[in-house]
Amino acid sequence: MIARLVSTAALFATLSGCVFINAETDEPVSAPPAAFAPAPAPLAQAPAPATAPSGPAPLQVLNPTYVTIPMEITVNKPVKDVWARIGKYCDIAEWLQIASGCTITSGKDGEVGAVRTVGAEILVAKTEYSYTYTQPVREGRLYNMYHGTLEARPIDAKTTKLLYTLMYDNSLIAGDKQADIERRRAAFTRALNNMKILAEGGALPPRAVPAAPAPAAPRQ
Repeated sequence: MIARLVSTAALFATLSGCVFINAETDEPVSAPPAAFAPAPAPLAQAPAPATAPSGPAPLQVLNPTYVTIPMEITVNKPVKDVWARIGKYCDIAEWLQIASGCTITSGKDGEVGAVRTVGAEILVAKTEYSYTYTQPVREGRLYNMYHGTLEARPIDAKTTKLLYTLMYDNSLIAGDKQADIERRRAAFTRALNNMKILAEGGALPPRAVPAAPAPAAPRQ
């Protein structure tokens, strides 16, 4: 009996972590714990969060000079009739007398988001009798924030005021900045005059074509 207990104890020493039954008493006997437990695997650490930007990116143009060019004309027609005649987004081809015409390349004429072939301009805002458009950013050019707004405003039941306002960053214009303003004012004042003619039922005169320079005299 003593020999049997000794051999059982020796077996306990070799089999760590097991449970045995003493043949004499039918009681469980636990094996002694292992001398060394394996070290747990290190936990993976989450990557450090990226550093958040300290503020907005710098301005593309540090010192812009935003100018506005307001123009207006009176039309002897009710506002509803005036807008029906000249207020569609592609009517610009008629009253600005663009030879290549105008088509909508994206969206629907008169709805925000519509794009027309004239300047690839995007309609960005509208009311019942007005709309505002902008021009897209061009590769390799600083954006001058160009916007134009055409509005028909009723004066009375039979009279309407048409207003055209341009806005852009004049600091990006090379050369004579005031001359650029006057050039734009002249072009869109002529457009307003054309709108008045059309809204009042008239026909536009042909657009004046710049005269070709006289040929140089032959050398003697």
